[in-house]
Amino acid sequence: MEKKTIVCISCYYKGYDFMDEMKKLGNKVILVTSENLKEKNWPWHAIDEVFYMPELKPSVWNLEHLIQGFSHLMKTRKVDAVVALDDYDVEKAALIRETFRIPGMGQTTHRYFRDKLAMRQKAKDSGISVPEFTAVFNDHEVDEFTDRVPAPWVLKPRSEASASGIKKITSKEQLLEALETLGEERHLFLLESFKPGDVYHVDSLTFNKKIVFTSASKYLAPPMQVSHEGGVFRSKTLGRYSEEFKALEEINARVLSNFGLVNGATHTEFIRGREDGKWYFLETSSRVGGAHIPDLVEASSNINIWREWAKIEDALLRGNDYHVSPPTGYYSGLIVALIKDKEPDYSNFECEEVVKFLPIDYHVGIVYKSGDASVVQDRLDSAAEIIHADMLNILPPKSNKLSS
Repeated sequence: MEKKTIVCISCYYKGYDFMDEMKKLGNKVILVTSENLKEKNWPWHAIDEVFYMPELKPSVWNLEHLIQGFSHLMKTRKVDAVVALDDYDVEKAALIRETFRIPGMGQTTHRYFRDKLAMRQKAKDSGISVPEFTAVFNDHEVDEFTDRVPAPWVLKPRSEASASGIKKITSKEQLLEALETLGEERHLFLLESFKPGDVYHVDSLTFNKKIVFTSASKYLAPPMQVSHEGGVFRSKTLGRYSEEFKALEEINARVLSNFGLVNGATHTEFIRGREDGKWYFLETSSRVGGAHIPDLVEASSNINIWREWAKIEDALLRGNDYHVSPPTGYYSGLIVALIKDKEPDYSNFECEEVVKFLPIDYHVGIVYKSGDASVVQDRLDSAAEIIHADMLNILPPKSNKLSS
């Protein structure tokens, strides 16, 4: 069997199962990662070569140097695929594919999965409900928006991952001050109506434009709240025959089809408005979800989305068909929180519903599963109580130009 060469790009430590599976499938794996991640526990048994990029700032590389380095690499190696393992790497991978004419998502499509302004406009143009929003390029347009849409609003970076850099704005004066503070970086942000409601995430796999697997879950504390106020991150999967699951499955399919996704893993977030009960698209990304969401998905479905994504990439390279096993029908829950000790004492959490305790320094992390949704909810609630009472450590959000 011919070995194919896959270049994995990651400025964060992730993708262990993806690279391990790619190697098992008989491929050559090259990793390009940040210099400061040299000591991480990468799957060295699966990595044939590794190249390091210095960071200009967290997750940011000199793209010109990346292209030059890749040009040198291409002299003696035929690269068959380039895969971005993290949200921050989608742009890098798209640039490389376009420059060296490697098949896969190019720079036009990648914007719908990276640029929050582009994805909102695309969703709106496709007839998919989104919270009201505006670019902040033009003072007059911002004034019109704030006159028409009542506060509070949310000022969001267009290309940050998760809830990083988001600021809730409650008045025009506060908005003007925030825009002034942004200065030359103002065009990198957008303004959106703050929509109270429950936030959900849909994690799926697509092969040749067909969604072959979908998992839908509900955040019990929105990521923005945890990012800004600290606290406990929790999520639980939804029953596959529930009304919520069916609605999310349908709107997720509309998003991915309209955005032009052809293959791969996606993580997409929606909010159900508290006032009107409507579903609104928040954002999407062409990668596996972070925050140990793959562990949550695998516990309920027995589907490892990292490994299945690798199988999809391998099938595409070899011109083979791809099929995923039918998912199992368990309910699962995930809880992660920052704590004071480097290694948590898990003795108070042990029970038959625990699938795994996650090994994260200075964090408690637990994945539960059960055939009964209420049991999972009870475990998440009792774990949160213990963590809040005895273990929780709250740090201020990372400093940036918009930190409160």
